Amino acid sequence: MKNGFRQSMAWLHTWSGLVVGWVLFAVFVTGTASYYRSDISLWMRPELRQEAAFSPEDLARAAEFGVAHLQKHAGNARTWFITLPSADNPVLDLFWRTKPGTPPSQAALDPRTGEVSGLRETKGGDFLYRFHFELHMPPIWGRWIVGICAMIMLVALVSGIVIHRRIFADFFTFRRDKSAQRGWLDAHNVTGVLGLPFHLMITYTGVVTLALMYMPWGVTTAYKGDNQAFFAESGQITAPRPPAGRPGTLAPIGPMVREAIATVPEPLERLSILNPKDAAATVVAVFEEPHGLSHEHPQVAFDGVTGAVVEVRQGGLKPAAKTFTTMVGLHEAHFAGPALRVLFFLCGLMGCAMVATGLVLWSVSRMPKAGEPAFFGLRLVQALNVGTVVGLPAAVAVYLLANRLLPVGIADRSGWEIRAFFGAWIIMALAALLRPHRRAWTEGAIAVAALFVAAATADALTIGEARFLGFDTALLVLAALFAYAARKVSTYAPPQRERRSRQDSPALAAASRQPAQAFRTQKVLNEA
Repeated sequence: MKNGFRQSMAWLHTWSGLVVGWVLFAVFVTGTASYYRSDISLWMRPELRQEAAFSPEDLARAAEFGVAHLQKHAGNARTWFITLPSADNPVLDLFWRTKPGTPPSQAALDPRTGEVSGLRETKGGDFLYRFHFELHMPPIWGRWIVGICAMIMLVALVSGIVIHRRIFADFFTFRRDKSAQRGWLDAHNVTGVLGLPFHLMITYTGVVTLALMYMPWGVTTAYKGDNQAFFAESGQITAPRPPAGRPGTLAPIGPMVREAIATVPEPLERLSILNPKDAAATVVAVFEEPHGLSHEHPQVAFDGVTGAVVEVRQGGLKPAAKTFTTMVGLHEAHFAGPALRVLFFLCGLMGCAMVATGLVLWSVSRMPKAGEPAFFGLRLVQALNVGTVVGLPAAVAVYLLANRLLPVGIADRSGWEIRAFFGAWIIMALAALLRPHRRAWTEGAIAVAALFVAAATADALTIGEARFLGFDTALLVLAALFAYAARKVSTYAPPQRERRSRQDSPALAAASRQPAQAFRTQKVLNEA
């Protein structure tokens, strides 16, 4: 290596972080929000009211309502999915697919009456959750892109550890009163070092959760392409039953629900009904995972025609499968109580800040001297930074605002909410290209603050319920943070000593604009 090992690692860290940084920021923001996915969904479906726990009889009756609706409206579907009501989400959600790979159709029913509920149509927190690993693209494409970016993120994390000889000192170093470059460098180091265990865990486990999609050859070879057989043998699902090719009549679902609840102590979460009109129809009752790190769901499978129990899957995972489900559990944090969930959320925010400060640091370290024009690559990175770092929060705010402002009965309402999300993001990105750099940051941050205030205000005026006070307060806190950022950007003036140092040391200014010498610049700044 011509420049030495650590210099090469510095180059690798700089460019690997920049190339995928914008995607990683979106992944971190939506993934962090997904820790409160159910809370976001409840806020976006204000017609729902928390109810007392549903009894086995209530769940059995709700399941019968769901099957009756599906038989009437989804008779040609191969698979029916019924998400049963709970105290926190007292609605019967139905999903079905007519063809593999196509988006599911869905319906929401009142679990007490079986009538179509009057809930507003929305994707709620599920949109942000799925965007986190699919980017609102066809699932295979989105997951591949996110997976590749996560692998590069691991490279950036490991190379960042290598280049920081004083990694513990960096944790306590924040020189915000010195040059802009030093301040952003220290902010990047502090957020990176403070959350380093979380960043490594969340990135690695994120890659592992989709490892079989990225490297399917072992399973494909051993099981001759039958992935379902692999999952069944590893103990993750019940054994699949192929269709018989003959018509059959589905047995009453209520007795199956009651028997499943009596078999497994965990709360019943959903039902999957495969080949509902076939003589080999299968009903699978899926339960919530037991408390613990492992993300495994006990299951009871029934013969759909006779109603007899075919298989019970409760524990007994093979070691490799247990390791995999533990990785998934760590990533999704379903095991976390309120306090631990807050910690995960704060660590996720540090991940957002780490990526954002890294992106800004790249452009700040390459700023030209006063009077010199910015080269095209720098101007493009600056615009992408603004369009991502303030554009994505603006899009989230507009997504929430649209939920309150769009008419409840409008056709394809959830689709319009998502269009509002992307429309706001595109507008913010274009504005960043058209406006001067500092003004783009200031105006963008002000816009984000105003949008979050508007979302909280719209909720107070249209719904005005005390149960959403905590959520609205969180929106106002975000608005205050962006307003503060806008004020700091608009009033920032470089310290005199920074200007003197650049005049007295042309070599330092030149090095800060040369990617190949980024490590030397960092060394000078750290030792300053």
